[in-house]
Amino acid sequence: MNTGQKQRVTGRPARRGLGKLAVWLEDESPGRLRPLILAVVLTLSAIGLVEVASASSVESVAQGNNPYDLPLKQAMWTVAGVVIMLLLARMSVRRIRWLGWPLLIGSLVALVLVFTPLGMSVNGNRNWLSVGGFTAQPSEFAKLSLIVWAAGILDRKQALLGQWKHAVIPLLPAGGLIMLIVGLGHDLGTTMIIMMILAATMFYGGVRMKVFSVAGMICVLAALVLAATSGNRMGRISSWLGMGSEEDAQGVGYQAQHGAYALASGGWFGVGLGQSRQKWNWIPEAHNDFIFSILGEELGLAGTLLVLALFAILAIAVFKTIARTTDTFSRIVACSVISWILGQAVINIAMVSGLLPVIGVPLPFISYGGSAMVSSLAGIGVILAVTRPEGLVPGPGAPARSDRSNRAAKQVREHAYQR
Repeated sequence: MNTGQKQRVTGRPARRGLGKLAVWLEDESPGRLRPLILAVVLTLSAIGLVEVASASSVESVAQGNNPYDLPLKQAMWTVAGVVIMLLLARMSVRRIRWLGWPLLIGSLVALVLVFTPLGMSVNGNRNWLSVGGFTAQPSEFAKLSLIVWAAGILDRKQALLGQWKHAVIPLLPAGGLIMLIVGLGHDLGTTMIIMMILAATMFYGGVRMKVFSVAGMICVLAALVLAATSGNRMGRISSWLGMGSEEDAQGVGYQAQHGAYALASGGWFGVGLGQSRQKWNWIPEAHNDFIFSILGEELGLAGTLLVLALFAILAIAVFKTIARTTDTFSRIVACSVISWILGQAVINIAMVSGLLPVIGVPLPFISYGGSAMVSSLAGIGVILAVTRPEGLVPGPGAPARSDRSNRAAKQVREHAYQR
């Protein structure tokens, strides 16, 4: 038996049929995955623009406004978000780390300004700023600010995280302050997302499970208190549990009920793009938190599965890219950002489909909202920045191979796949 035959016998089994897919799934090359991340995000954003145009047109006409007003605004913020994403993607890891404190301080100042004459209330939540005709939601940008800042703190404290005081301070005080300010504005949904972000950052940062569990219990208790102290929130929970009154179909459960009607009437392939019935003032603010129900009605099960598949591809591509980095800060930031985006998407879809009560959380890249769009795209830009190939070279003393060894190993793997 010659050498080539031995390699065929002892090496990897040959890939057949799905060979190219198998090679791609095992290939962690950033040069292959980073364009895929960008393509998926732009595709989701494009789907969002189309659905915002469809879902908002009827209500805009009913209010005497231009039916293209909201889609044009969303397109403007999407373009701005893409520009910011590309600018952030070109930054070095060191500069991203340096932005931690300025972003956190700026977010806290903006959150406090919400309670000044510059602030405004929307649907009972005081979490908006209005300056010069432009409105912004500071809590959306506080999510990314908290991640970048907390990742820098956890990276510097790696050797001290075994002590609970170093694992908790200053993370929980700063995160708790942000959640307190957002909670005072009666935005429970965003408060819960920030809780999830803080938990994800501590988890990926290596905080001991004991401390992590205690912090998680405190956050859950705080969320329950916020829900119990609001009649509207308790009404939504009661409606979700089927404990509402007979008039609930016209009350707090109205939006959720008609969202379910929209999904049910979509069938396999939907009623057609732009042909939704429920958007005719049956679902209030259909272009915001419940846009997934309009998407399901117009594009059917196939459309909803397409969106879910895109989020799944985004998750796989990001985590495969993160797996190559040895820098602790980069790993914490990238993992926390993708956990925030995916977690928020899961909560929104579960809320629309009736698996969770209505808590007012937008669907990333798809729901209407300039602040949410820009912050989500900025988060993807940070992921692209901290996972650049040149940033993946291990630092001094790390047990890693040289670039020449990495290239040689890659050539060996490709040769084995070809054989």
